[in-house]
Amino acid sequence: MVFTSHIFVFYFLPLTLLIYYLLPAQRNLFLLVMSYLFYGWWNPWFVLLMLFATAVNFACGHAIAGNPDDVRKRKTALCVSVIFSLSSMGFFKYFMFFENNLNAMLGVLGASALPVIQITLPVGISFFIFQSLSYPIDVYRGDSPPVRNFFDFACFVALFPQLIAGPIVRYNTIAEQLVKRDHTMERFASGVALFILGFAKKILLANQVGGAADAVFAAESPATLDAWFGIVAYAFQIYFDFSAYSDMAVGLGRMFGFEFPRNFNAPYRSDSITDFWRRWHISLSTFLRDYLYIPLGGNRHGERRTYVNLAIVMLLGGLWHGANWTFILWGAFHGGLLAFERWLGKESLYAKMPRPLRVALTFVLVLFSWVLFRAVDIQSAGAYFAALFGLNQPTSGSLLLDAVLYTRGNLAIMALCAAFAWYGVQAHDWVEKLTMPRAVVLIGLFVLSLMTMFVQAFNPFLYFQF
Repeated sequence: MVFTSHIFVFYFLPLTLLIYYLLPAQRNLFLLVMSYLFYGWWNPWFVLLMLFATAVNFACGHAIAGNPDDVRKRKTALCVSVIFSLSSMGFFKYFMFFENNLNAMLGVLGASALPVIQITLPVGISFFIFQSLSYPIDVYRGDSPPVRNFFDFACFVALFPQLIAGPIVRYNTIAEQLVKRDHTMERFASGVALFILGFAKKILLANQVGGAADAVFAAESPATLDAWFGIVAYAFQIYFDFSAYSDMAVGLGRMFGFEFPRNFNAPYRSDSITDFWRRWHISLSTFLRDYLYIPLGGNRHGERRTYVNLAIVMLLGGLWHGANWTFILWGAFHGGLLAFERWLGKESLYAKMPRPLRVALTFVLVLFSWVLFRAVDIQSAGAYFAALFGLNQPTSGSLLLDAVLYTRGNLAIMALCAAFAWYGVQAHDWVEKLTMPRAVVLIGLFVLSLMTMFVQAFNPFLYFQF
């Protein structure tokens, strides 16, 4: 089920809210049932996978909490949790990638290719695996108390507002809310407002510029200007698409009394790649920092070890996004830039540039990384880079892009995206003080978004594939 669908907006959400607030007790259990229904809308069998992962990590967390003085049992339970979680995610996400690369190597050696087993990737597996894994780790570290019962923990893992594409909610940030949470009209209203703003960002901005980006990336050999237009359009698409889901998730959470972490903070206003990762997909970057970078040693063992740790974290962060060499290169690119910025230091020439120039340079570097992120393979990425720098030969078909890209509507939407990306007030800040004029704006946006939704083709959120 998708947030931007009539089934969710007119049926699932109103019914869930109505029954939730009518129930005198067992609200977590009800949310668990509705979350399984929400997730099973695509493929009911994958609910069993989520349930199994939930049960394993709950049992491991229970074993850790139940043996406070037995270090061996605690470590064994933690290892079982980590190995099971990562191997489950690895099988579904990377087994076909391994098979294809193995067959490529066999082909080079002149051997026959092996049969490739086709595996369907469960929607959002990276998110619910990371969330369930955070529980035994947090209990092992003493950062959180053990959960009261299995149903509360299953509710935490499966909560439908952020189940498919985050933000990644770690157990220690929501443990107390599972036991007791406040339901106030102010928080409910701000949740509705956040949901509407995210809904509008997805329908009115992300989907619109996505068409332009798709057209350029599908072109055989686009002209240089078209290539730049296409990658900027994709930068706006992925930002407004992903941040829209995060806003809607946080908004939905508030409607049910939960407070999820903020996932974006104007990332295209960053003045360095380091700053970018403090603002982009914050829940993932903090998860990798706390559960991978710091355990690896962080920056505590000298500069060289710090660079290695950064490289490992970003390579794995790239691989987390998908089984493709382009994602690995994307992670390596960001890891290299993070290490380079750290090597330059705070007093570097880069840091002394005027802030607008630093922001512009950072955005261009991010655009280069988006080429790797969006391209279907390394060859396509190389061809797109060639187009960006005028090293290709535009085909006659690429001339047809002018009629598709540079329409008044596209140019207006691109300008609007740029204004919101660099100058607009962030949605989380805007909804903190709701007034009657803002309520009128929200109603107008919601009506316009609903009308537009009904004339658009099915367009799921980009991060569903991860």
